[in-house]
Amino acid sequence: MRGVRAKAAAQPPRRTWLPTLVLILLGIMIVRDIVVRRWSSPPAGPDVTRLR
Repeated sequence: MRGVRAKAAAQPPRRTWLPTLVLILLGIMIVRDIVVRRWSSPPAGPDVTRLR
């Protein structure tokens, strides 16, 4: 058992950094989307749903 554990520990932890990278990229995309929607939208027009 010791040989198997030592051999597995010597390999790069691919299963660790790949999901981490995907989550970081997903977070960047979400933040970018929020920023773009917040600051690139035109100013709101008059509220046409209210009755006079």
